[in-house]
Amino acid sequence: INAEYMGSVRMPSTENDSFFEEEIRRNPYSGKIWWFYIESKAAAPAKERNILFERALRRIPGSYKLWWNYLTQRRAQVQNRPILSDCYEAVNRCFERALIHLHKMPRIWLDFAQFLTLQCKVTRTRRLFDRALRALPITQHDKIWPVYLKFVRSLELPELACRVYRRYLKFAPEAVEEYIDYLFAIGRINEAAGLLVKQLDDEKFVSRQGKNRHALWLQLCEILSKNPTKVTSVKSDRIIRSGIRTFTNEVGRLWNALAEFYIRQGQFEKARDIFEEGINTVMTVRDFSMVYDAYTQFEDQLISCRMEEEEEGVARPAGTADDGSQDLDLLLARFEYLMDRRPLLVSSVLLRQNPHNVHEWLKRTKLFPNDPAMVVETFVEAIRTVDITKAVGKPQTLWIAYAKFYEEAGDIDNARKIFESSLQVPFRTVNDLAHCYIEYTELELRLKNFDKALAIMQRGAAGQPLRSAVVQTSVQQRLYKCIKLWAYYADLEESLGTFASTKAVYDRILDLKIATPQIILNYAAFLEENKYFEESFKAYERGIAMFQFPYVLDIWRTYLAKFIGRFQGTKLERARDLFEQALEKVPAKNAKELYLQYAELEEKYGQVRHAMNIYDRATAAVDDDNRLLMFNIYIKKAGEFFGVTKTREIFERAIEVLPDKHIREVCERYAEIERTLGEIDRARAIYVHASQFCDPRVHPDFWKTWDDFEVRHGNPDTFREMLRINRSVTNLYAESNYNAAAFVPEKPSDYTALSNVGKNDIEILEQLGVQSSKESAGLQGPLGATFVSAGIMNAKSVSAANPNAINIDLGEDEEEEDEEEKEAAAKEPVVEELPVPAAVLGGTASSLRASSVLPPTNAGVAVVGARERFKRARE
Repeated sequence: INAEYMGSVRMPSTENDSFFEEEIRRNPYSGKIWWFYIESKAAAPAKERNILFERALRRIPGSYKLWWNYLTQRRAQVQNRPILSDCYEAVNRCFERALIHLHKMPRIWLDFAQFLTLQCKVTRTRRLFDRALRALPITQHDKIWPVYLKFVRSLELPELACRVYRRYLKFAPEAVEEYIDYLFAIGRINEAAGLLVKQLDDEKFVSRQGKNRHALWLQLCEILSKNPTKVTSVKSDRIIRSGIRTFTNEVGRLWNALAEFYIRQGQFEKARDIFEEGINTVMTVRDFSMVYDAYTQFEDQLISCRMEEEEEGVARPAGTADDGSQDLDLLLARFEYLMDRRPLLVSSVLLRQNPHNVHEWLKRTKLFPNDPAMVVETFVEAIRTVDITKAVGKPQTLWIAYAKFYEEAGDIDNARKIFESSLQVPFRTVNDLAHCYIEYTELELRLKNFDKALAIMQRGAAGQPLRSAVVQTSVQQRLYKCIKLWAYYADLEESLGTFASTKAVYDRILDLKIATPQIILNYAAFLEENKYFEESFKAYERGIAMFQFPYVLDIWRTYLAKFIGRFQGTKLERARDLFEQALEKVPAKNAKELYLQYAELEEKYGQVRHAMNIYDRATAAVDDDNRLLMFNIYIKKAGEFFGVTKTREIFERAIEVLPDKHIREVCERYAEIERTLGEIDRARAIYVHASQFCDPRVHPDFWKTWDDFEVRHGNPDTFREMLRINRSVTNLYAESNYNAAAFVPEKPSDYTALSNVGKNDIEILEQLGVQSSKESAGLQGPLGATFVSAGIMNAKSVSAANPNAINIDLGEDEEEEDEEEKEAAAKEPVVEELPVPAAVLGGTASSLRASSVLPPTNAGVAVVGARERFKRARE
């Protein structure tokens, strides 16, 4: 122990010191007693505390706690001293003595290294780290290496740092990326590239920085391309090309990197070759754009540099490839040629993606407007390259465009040869082959060779003689059933052939059972034009036998219209049979049109009774979407022919069969008709029936209409009944889950109608503007009627006095039925009929008497309305 502190031993100076000294004599190896003793000297001078630490460590040299606190205290004591002071060396000796006993403690080693670093003792610090790595177990080396590497990185000694990093990589090989980054920082690119190559060669390597192989490849290629002269340990060209083959999504970037590698070396011709190779091998337009843009930029920079050299008068060696203005002209020509080739190069890229793209081949042929030889070469290459089974687009268009090219050039013989060759190609579908036949025929038609055009179509329709290489299931064998070919053939025969030849073509189509509804219509129209009406009707019949609904609908529609247009009412029974035949199998969604057409026939040329029967059948035969429309038409026609009263049974049937969503509309119309006829109770019953389908929150218009009806024709009792039904229906629908948005009234005025629900009669009548009996002359409201008792008008008196009654000649059958009804009515018991009281009809009574519907009444009798009677009862 240092004699400086232990030369003389002080005696205790206080009672506390005496206590600790006595305890130490009894137990000199107790760490707690020594530590409490040292803590009690916290305010003592540093020298005294150091002596106490030295005494304790002499007794307990293996105490980490005492050593660490002692070393911390000694470093704090010399913190403000000059670095060259001897005090630092004394502390260094204390660290050395501590490491004798605590050489397995990495904290002591790290503190000592930090203290030596503060003293700028580089060699001693490096040797200390080496001693620490030798003394400590390998499991604790991870605590030393980060500090060691930080220390060597802080020094401007790259060779030292590289050697330390190489030793560190033997301990932690996965940290090679950190070393590579350091090598980049100090400019040792060659070694960094070699390490990156080793990383990529190791299939099990996992990056600590989260980089994948793709990112490492791009990093390596970037290093190689930007440092061609510094990297000598690897073959840059081969590595970048390997990356191009491996990573197809970065092909354009890697081609540019390879070209940059040669540009930085000054090998411009080699770089130009690389660019050319790149734009002729890339597979995507994106990669092509990257390489092409870099290529054009390279050529542009070369031209700019050469022009600057000429302006500055820089002389170039004679006889070189870069001599004089000829070199500048060559560069300009190359640049212009490159710009002109861009559309062709883009087309090549797209064809490399899919060489069977027919559309792209056709676009490529248009890139040579002034070079027929290249156009022919492109067509030949396309026909040789495109596989029919893999073609994208219509492969027959290649042959057609090729033949049209020769036609436009005036070489008709070669055009015919190409078409003849196309007729032997095994296309995927017969329509493709038929297209070739049609275009071949169009060629002959443009040349006015009509007989040859017909011969070509006859050959295609009859079946072409097959070569031995063509199998029996080829499109050539199946062409005779192609409707596209036959349809064109029929049109051609109509234009160029005779009636017999055209009819034979159409009959052949029907015999082959390949006709379409349009073919049937064309055939019938052709026969009709030539005045063969019965033959045209037979064609319609054959078409009807071939097709089912809905495809036969157009045929039926045209057939019936043509038949009625020709014969009108002369062959009514035959027309009826046709309609019945059509309606027998027609689906509900297509039945409306045929039923209306049938009813129109009966109205014009038949009997009204039959027309009504047809309308009645139509209401049951059509689908739900058209049933309401059909009922409306039925009601309208019944009203026109038999009067309004005849529509009652139709309305009742409509209410029974129509869906709930249509019942409200029908009931409103029905009730309005009954009201005009004076059948107030019947109208009210209809409103009551319809109310169960009308939620007041969804259909406020219906309730307002009923409200107006009761104001005009009801009394307080009927009005209260209407309000009661309103509340009942509201409660009924309130129990169901409805969408709240559906309850919003459509018009702002509907809120007024909804707000009236639940008020008393007097308030409602006041809101509706009904004037009191005292303010009105004749006790009539603004609507011309006050509340009166409800009742049913005398139907006999009304009908007898109605001057506007419709007089319809019903014919002999109807007259017989009327006579039978009169005889049956005569046998019934006679019921005495009384005149209708004026109070029943209210304000409308005067108008009815004016029209002679009701007999006159006593003018002196005062008429009292419902509102006035209600007021008197309250008073």
